[in-house]
Amino acid sequence: MNLEIITKEDLREFEIKLLTEIKKLVQLDGQGASKKWLKSNEVRKLLKISPGTLQNLRINGTLNFTRIGSIIYYKLEDINKLLEGGVK
Repeated sequence: MNLEIITKEDLREFEIKLLTEIKKLVQLDGQGASKKWLKSNEVRKLLKISPGTLQNLRINGTLNFTRIGSIIYYKLEDINKLLEGGVK
């Protein structure tokens, strides 16, 4: 039988690693801004624009999108570029 002794320091290190991972998961799930892809309603809320304005951004090529079935997705990276004025 092989026994290992776990010290208080081992438990502290484990706690820190675990809390760090939980924080990452909460940020990814709880904040739209941490996602890689956003749905139309999330983009409208983020940019504070109407559905028509978002449609115009798609039509004139200002904001790239991907359609899967009836759902339209936008890359967060493209939205950030738009906000920084770096989109075509």
